[in-house]
Amino acid sequence: MLEFITRRFGFAAILLGLASLALLALSVWGYRAGGWPWPQAYDIAGWGVWAALMGVVAALATLVRAIRKRRGASIALIGLILSLPVAGLGVAFEIAARTTPPINDISTDTEDPPVYWFTATPTDYPAQNAEPQRSAYPDVRPLDLPIPVEDAFAEALTLVETRGWEVLSADPAENQIEAIARSRVFGFEDEVAVRVTDIETGSRIDMRSRSRLGQIDRGANARRIEAFLSDLELRAPA
Repeated sequence: MLEFITRRFGFAAILLGLASLALLALSVWGYRAGGWPWPQAYDIAGWGVWAALMGVVAALATLVRAIRKRRGASIALIGLILSLPVAGLGVAFEIAARTTPPINDISTDTEDPPVYWFTATPTDYPAQNAEPQRSAYPDVRPLDLPIPVEDAFAEALTLVETRGWEVLSADPAENQIEAIARSRVFGFEDEVAVRVTDIETGSRIDMRSRSRLGQIDRGANARRIEAFLSDLELRAPA
């Protein structure tokens, strides 16, 4: 009887893992192609996370029993493999929300930040973001390159295009690039501005990244800026 219940737990883990993947796929499709509002898509993804977490618990319970009996581990492992991706995504999402400040607009220059001119809702950088940003993301700062402004602008634009961002404006006369970057899973749109200014030693690159949806970004904008400027520094000629 106990072995029968254990096997049922194993099959339940498999079904829950499959359900979690299906719910995540449905939420992504609903937002990207179905025109669902993002809260609805998030709710469905949340159900997928709960299904995945229950699948992990059921799989681990089955695995413990299978190890003792030295059989039936394959069912538990399949359930665990199916449940872990969505469960891990949900846990990482929650940890990021709890360990990052509740802001969604990040700039390398908080005193004279790049200004959006061509985005759907151009707004100024919120002054109240400066202090929590500096505390949470000390590595978000301008990049100085020992090359002329026109070369730095060209390298920055090439990198923007390489990343597949939608360019809204790239006027060399203004030395600023504005683009739309999209998140990998849901395709949420974030607004990006890259400004190039002339300094004595060459060029200074400032960057601003802002989420269009939600009040928090879970560190996504800071990571985008750091990754972009790091890659730009590697690409730029010495």
